[in-house]
Amino acid sequence: MFVQTIKGMTKDAAKLKAQAERWQVDVRPGAVGFLGGTGGIADDGTFVLFARFIDEASAQANSSRAEQNAWWEQTVDCFDGEPTFRESSDIRFLFDGGSDDAGFVQVMEGRAVDRAKAEAFETPELLEQLHKARPDLLGAMRVWFDGGTFAEVAYFTSEEGARKGEASSEFEAPMQEYQDLYRDMTFIDLRDPILNGP
Repeated sequence: MFVQTIKGMTKDAAKLKAQAERWQVDVRPGAVGFLGGTGGIADDGTFVLFARFIDEASAQANSSRAEQNAWWEQTVDCFDGEPTFRESSDIRFLFDGGSDDAGFVQVMEGRAVDRAKAEAFETPELLEQLHKARPDLLGAMRVWFDGGTFAEVAYFTSEEGARKGEASSEFEAPMQEYQDLYRDMTFIDLRDPILNGP
């Protein structure tokens, strides 16, 4: 799998949402190798999108299409400044990965203090405990970039369920140990996520 991410501040959320819907109709049918996308606009106007492709060649082929370029020329005006793009094939999944049934999505960005140690911490036993303690968490996808930085998108049944799970003490000790393995963490809440499966 290959993932492209886009992040920026929108100055016209309504138009950006309309453009996302238009992409589905006008551009997606010809996007060979497109596996789906997850995105949305946070309350502060931050837009973020994770576009999933079978491989890098498919992603690059889509970026080169005339339809994609025409759509982007109309879409880029929705941003306040230039959005940032990142891409990677270094991807890890939690549980079954993402879910288009999610009612709430949270994007986390940061860097690992020690990636090998962080990933070794996520043992099958620990993940089973997490699954039992957090039924609100449907899954997640973590995309790694250079320098140990990453962007992770987590899928929840609802925001209410996610907040209740965060406040629970059932998984508190492992969660604190987990958080100590990362730095510079930021969170983006997508209360009205755009979810496009295959």
